Amino acid sequence: MEANKPANQAVPDRGALRLFHFPLRFQNIMQFQQALPTLGNQYEDDLVLRSYLKRSVPADVLREIKPTLVEMGRLAGGDLYQMQLADRLNEPTLTQWDAWGNRIDWIELTPLWRVAERIAAEHGVVATAYEQKHGRFSRVHQCALAYLFTPSTDIYSCPLAMTDGAARTLLGSGNQALIERAVPHLTSRDPKEFWTSGQWMTELTGGSDVGTSETIARPDQSQHWLLYGRKWFTSAATSQIALTLARPEGNPAGGRGLALFYLEMRDEQGRLRNITIDRLKDKLGTRKVPTAELTLDGTPAQLVLGTTDGVRNITPVLNLTRLWNGISAVSLMRRSIALALDYAQRRTAFGALLSEKPLHMDTLAGLQAETEAAFHLAFLVAELTGRAETKEIDEEQRLLLRLLTPLMKLTTGKQVVAVVSEALEAFGGAGYVEDTGLPMLLRDAQVLPIWEGTTNVLSLDALRVLVADDRALHALKAEVSRCLVSVHDDRLAEPARIVQSAMAHAESWLAKARNAGTLVLEAGARRLALTLGRATELALLCRHAQWSQENEGNGRATVAARRFATSAINLLTAADL
Repeated sequence: MEANKPANQAVPDRGALRLFHFPLRFQNIMQFQQALPTLGNQYEDDLVLRSYLKRSVPADVLREIKPTLVEMGRLAGGDLYQMQLADRLNEPTLTQWDAWGNRIDWIELTPLWRVAERIAAEHGVVATAYEQKHGRFSRVHQCALAYLFTPSTDIYSCPLAMTDGAARTLLGSGNQALIERAVPHLTSRDPKEFWTSGQWMTELTGGSDVGTSETIARPDQSQHWLLYGRKWFTSAATSQIALTLARPEGNPAGGRGLALFYLEMRDEQGRLRNITIDRLKDKLGTRKVPTAELTLDGTPAQLVLGTTDGVRNITPVLNLTRLWNGISAVSLMRRSIALALDYAQRRTAFGALLSEKPLHMDTLAGLQAETEAAFHLAFLVAELTGRAETKEIDEEQRLLLRLLTPLMKLTTGKQVVAVVSEALEAFGGAGYVEDTGLPMLLRDAQVLPIWEGTTNVLSLDALRVLVADDRALHALKAEVSRCLVSVHDDRLAEPARIVQSAMAHAESWLAKARNAGTLVLEAGARRLALTLGRATELALLCRHAQWSQENEGNGRATVAARRFATSAINLLTAADL
């Protein structure tokens, strides 16, 4: 009997099939094979990234960093992408007990993630920003590497973002012992020496409202501290170290009573330090990220900076993870459109390629405009971050960075979900089928408006900045004005007018809402933040479009700016007051 054939099923007589006549049209249908979408070098194929770098980075710097970007682009569109597709069904697994009943809590990562860790280290996806071979442009270089790397590695950007934030936080703390202990590992290019870091803030009591944290810190006899509590959502639970918040016993309630602690997860024998991994989270997306619930039962830790003000002291982590969040958003938008555009040149419907269908290409053009707008806002924050890190930032730019960080994160977070969802629709039913690898893009995108502060939380954060210091809005207005002052092409006149109108309305609304009281201010904070974010995006897009015309002879960015200008920029209405 043939293998795998049920006992009661007859083997078809192949000769008998020849007795039947299949019309030619049915033969052709059965022979049809749809060509799958493919990717090329993701740096060389990305006109937006290459044009941006040509404008924003000095020519000598660009010449030096280009080979690293070309190589990362090759990996992202080639080996890593193919490995990602092959690794689709694999997820991290937790083994809590060994065969002899010993508690081991071992998390096994997927093959793709193990390779991603090595490539990230070797290519300096974290290290580049700290080596600072090109001064303030090193942060832009690093973000360009992350932008290319992220969509082919199933959100390995998550532990990299926290690692980046931990390195910056430790360097800023002045805690020399911890700096010498951890930072060389966090910024290493040697995979054997490279460490990643977790960021443990979320508990059952809240994610954004961390002031209600219940984790307690007790001093031990060796001048260290022991932590007791439960961390409900700890991403990248296989990291070597973590920065976490806990309340020293006797401290007051609220955020100011928390302290920032550093801990190493395992001892020299590889055993967890009084940490139990209760379970891995079953999430909608980012399923390769080993996100866990942890219990700390006397876990040894060290203070990073004082016994209070932990929320304020961990802010550098949040600022950088929000930057990474925005870069990840534009990278997933870019990936979904790259695949959709390639597919449009391979898929025939109603007698013509999709790339020849005006409505299909018009839809993709709208997605491209959203993506380019988001790209320029995310990389502006990268530029400002680079200035801050090299102390080449003035007070106006510092305020601009403080305001734009939440505005950028929340604006790009909303854009990525809409763009990727629409891009999947461009594949028809194939976009809904798991083994194409396409649905994963949408599931992973959905985390970006949630992690590192939801849209509402960040809207209120931006509102606090605006209300606390009037100079913050003036700094944003000045940046927008600098973008528009160089714009003189008639085709960009209407987009520029829309920017000016939206900014004026936002300023007017803010003034009136402040007089109306806190309830009105907070109720409209989301629409205010999105208006400021999208208006800034359009201003940045107009500036780049004018530059591209004059320096590249290319009107493509102008088309994108005009298209983005037709979308909803000003989201404030009379009903908001």
